[in-house]
Amino acid sequence: MSAPERKQGQGQGQGREGEGEGASAPGRTDAPERVRLREVVPADLEVFFAQEHDPEAARRSRFPPREREAFMRHWTTRVLAGPDVLVRAITVDGEVAGNLVAWTDGDRRWLGYWLGRAFWGRGVGTRALALFLEQETTRPLYADPHEENTGSVRLLEKHGFRRAGTVRHDTDSHLLLVLGAAS
Repeated sequence: MSAPERKQGQGQGQGREGEGEGASAPGRTDAPERVRLREVVPADLEVFFAQEHDPEAARRSRFPPREREAFMRHWTTRVLAGPDVLVRAITVDGEVAGNLVAWTDGDRRWLGYWLGRAFWGRGVGTRALALFLEQETTRPLYADPHEENTGSVRLLEKHGFRRAGTVRHDTDSHLLLVLGAAS
């Protein structure tokens, strides 16, 4: 779900997340030391484009990769220029690892993200989402990962998202998760 259009595959969290918050842990040599969020710069779009075209990421997200022109147009006119969009690049030790996006569609605020495969299973998504949720304080906040993308579902649930039903995108069933919904 790259903001603000349904459905870019973000919110699918393409990889498995490891334990921890992204800091070095005893016995873990792959855990990143510094996960940071920053403003997206034009050069990041090439990284995001390549990540979207990773076949395994596309399979997990159930989102078909876009052609370059459509991808760039979407990011420059809808995501980066969207008045209600909060978008951040995820970096690990200075390297672009992915992105997080929040946007409003109708009466709901949505969360989406994409993490490059090289960063799966290292706690990067866990730490990045924690940092993002400090900046994106709107609640309720919705996400809708593909139901078979268990890594993404686990990531969201770690941060307090609760299952609230299912939604359909074309022929695929996605879980609807919500953070901070009224009881």
